[in-house]
Amino acid sequence: MSDATSIHYPELGFYTLAGAPESPRDLIDEVRHAEELGLGAVFISERFNIKEACTLSGAVGAVSSNIKIITGATNHNTRHPIVTAAHATTMHRLTDGRFSLGIGRGIAPLFDAYGIDRITTAQMEDFAGVMRRLWHGETIIGHDGPIGKYPVLRLDPTFDEDIDLSIVAFGPNTLELGGRTFDNVILHTFFSDETVQRCVATVKQAAERAGRNPSDVTVWSCYATVGDHIDEPLRLKKTVGRLATYLQAYGDLMVTTNNWDPAVLTAFRADPMVQSIKGAIDAVATTEQLEHIATLLPAEWLAPAATGSAKQCATAVRRQLSLGADAVIMHGATPTELAPIVAAY
Repeated sequence: MSDATSIHYPELGFYTLAGAPESPRDLIDEVRHAEELGLGAVFISERFNIKEACTLSGAVGAVSSNIKIITGATNHNTRHPIVTAAHATTMHRLTDGRFSLGIGRGIAPLFDAYGIDRITTAQMEDFAGVMRRLWHGETIIGHDGPIGKYPVLRLDPTFDEDIDLSIVAFGPNTLELGGRTFDNVILHTFFSDETVQRCVATVKQAAERAGRNPSDVTVWSCYATVGDHIDEPLRLKKTVGRLATYLQAYGDLMVTTNNWDPAVLTAFRADPMVQSIKGAIDAVATTEQLEHIATLLPAEWLAPAATGSAKQCATAVRRQLSLGADAVIMHGATPTELAPIVAAY
């Protein structure tokens, strides 16, 4: 271990297995390196391929000793609530309290295709309440709420666990839910400065209205961090490719949230090359395709990112904190790619 382990930045995090990894085993070295750098949190996103969140969480817990582990995010409706509650309790004890169960709304078109019901705000609130009751040893009889009807829900009556809950939030309803009910609120990538400030205010005000201390809710800015030390083709994939993929999945929400021009999104969707790409753009597009897609996206849309030299990236990351975020996920980069930025930070 390097001397860097004595340095700790609880306000900095990263996503393990960013993008489309070839093997989930990559997270082992990533997490170890992240702890050497002193990063405070590792976030685990879930895709229905080789990024199943429960498995990855256990692997991270086994190869780490101090970093916080947050699923950012899984969906509450893809597992029985007892299975998810048991997963969180297992992770909580495996990691001596370093785990946070993070949920999100999911991608509606994907849920539609798979025959999974779309997630509502009321369901996520109901789910959070059920989890906390189960973690504190309660036996729930005849639950009939937004998440469904269950004759009996029970883990172990001896449990008395305080486990963090996290939520990925986009729109005002989810942000307010995060403020009144959750411990961590994870914002989305490519949020403008104004959007970050507005989202933070929404979360904190909701916490206050719920009688909570707003400082007890950590708002994480999810901030694309792609320095010039990364090769240009990979930088394109991590910036243009990533934003284009979000526009594929939930472009209307991105545009509405950031008050962007919807005509640009319409033109993006109508572009023949965009239409010809089958799959997530950041995973399958060629460099030439990404170079073309870059011409469709205004500079303003790609601006909310840490780019340039390591020092410029570090300055940009710190600026997210000055906008009101409590912490920053340096998104889209591995710890190896983040190392010079963390050093500059």
